[in-house]
Amino acid sequence: MREFGSLEVKVIGNDLEKAMKTLKRKLQKDGVFRRLKANMSYEKPSECRRRKRRESERKQRTNRLKSSRHSRY
Repeated sequence: MREFGSLEVKVIGNDLEKAMKTLKRKLQKDGVFRRLKANMSYEKPSECRRRKRRESERKQRTNRLKSSRHSRY
């Protein structure tokens, strides 16, 4: 599991609600909530392999899409 980096959210004009919303969005994008949920219950080794394979395929697909967009220009 990857080490947690520091997430920083600046509160501008005492707008705490907006800062909390931004922090939650950053945590969600980083996958913190998904990892916490995964650690709450046991995952069979076969399910772990299947999940990792799906995540890898998803990353490869997004990388192919990104590279195909940039190669046109």
